[in-house]
Amino acid sequence: MKINALTRTLMTAGLMLAALPAQAETVNLQQAVQMSLAADPRIKEREQVVEAARGMLQEVQGNAGWRVSANAFIGLAPKVEGGFYQDGNTFSGTVPRTDGDEINGLSDWTHLDFALIKPLYTFGKIERYGDAAQGNVDLKQGELRQTRGDTVYDTKRAYFGYLTARDTRFFLEDMQERLNRTIASVERNLKEETGESKQSELYALQTARGLLAKYVHQSRAVEKISLDGLKVLTGVGLQADLQVADSRIEPVTFPQIDLADLQARALQDRPEMEQLEAGLRARRALVAAKKADRMPDVYAGVIGQFNYASQRERLDNPYLNDPFNGGGLTPVVGMKWDSVFGVANARVNQAQAELEALNHKKAFAVAGIPFEVGEAYANARANHDAQRDLAEGAAAARRWMVATLADFSAGIESADKVADAIKNYVLAQTEYLRTVNDYNMNVAQLSRLTGELK
Repeated sequence: MKINALTRTLMTAGLMLAALPAQAETVNLQQAVQMSLAADPRIKEREQVVEAARGMLQEVQGNAGWRVSANAFIGLAPKVEGGFYQDGNTFSGTVPRTDGDEINGLSDWTHLDFALIKPLYTFGKIERYGDAAQGNVDLKQGELRQTRGDTVYDTKRAYFGYLTARDTRFFLEDMQERLNRTIASVERNLKEETGESKQSELYALQTARGLLAKYVHQSRAVEKISLDGLKVLTGVGLQADLQVADSRIEPVTFPQIDLADLQARALQDRPEMEQLEAGLRARRALVAAKKADRMPDVYAGVIGQFNYASQRERLDNPYLNDPFNGGGLTPVVGMKWDSVFGVANARVNQAQAELEALNHKKAFAVAGIPFEVGEAYANARANHDAQRDLAEGAAAARRWMVATLADFSAGIESADKVADAIKNYVLAQTEYLRTVNDYNMNVAQLSRLTGELK
């Protein structure tokens, strides 16, 4: 009875806990970035591509070790009884047998041949192909870094986009309430025919309300899309209750580094530059490897062969060989040369052309990356100054709207002036929020272009 009571208590407690609402997860920007870096499948895909490149490197390095080739089978051979001479006579001077073309039965035949070989000198083939494979590993690691940078940028875009849309929605909904109160006041005046409002003023206010409603709907859509995107990036799932820690969007700190230093950092730390350097190393190594392909391989090892047929008598004669019985084993040192000169030269020329193409690509990157950084820096500076001026303009527009509403309530200002003040305040405030978002993303773009991962 005690056990049953305890079981019921535990089940009741479990049901009560299950009925509790799920706790919302609140994250700040850095937490969202770390969650995205841990959850993004694109990063995991690139990690496996790097592992595949490492496997290729191991395969190349393995060619320097021992290698074995073997072939074994069981077949049929002609049956033979007796020795080399007629009637099985083993004395010299007798007549050799003449029934070699006759089949007097069949015998099982077991065959094995093998070679155990180790390269001694390959004229740099293994070393150069190994360098090329290592360059490929470095290239894939650069792609992984680039994917991580893209994930950080996408997370910031979703995070700041959500804050911008949410703040815009809050602001617009507040303006809707103000505008609706004003419209209600004008409609009341028109209904009571007080003479304080005109029909045209009502139309002006209703026009402003329609435009305002459109922006509210758009901001709600952007807010949902941005939050859903943040849920996907962080890996919590679309059904999760995710909240952000920031109460409103704020402009981030402007980079405290000169443009020239940012450009130099990009040329040194940017993943694309690392990929170019790794690609150049790989191409140079491939050119050397293709040239080495025209040379032979020196090797040492052991080769052997074994044959056995149970229905054939063994022929013990050092000058005669029975391919169905016997065997041998010997150490060897040899040289193997397998090259088609026209094909080998063509492969060298192809590798050289690919190397030269990559050199030209690097020259373009060296010239283009500083321009790209400079462009992002100029946009960041412009939006930094713009959002500061827009903040002052939005504050002035708010004072204008409040003063106009007060004058309208006192009966000394018309409703169309109120509509103009509201529209200008809405324009200034929404432009400010949008510009703050653009500025924050300009700074995020600068971080991505210079190879920062934060």
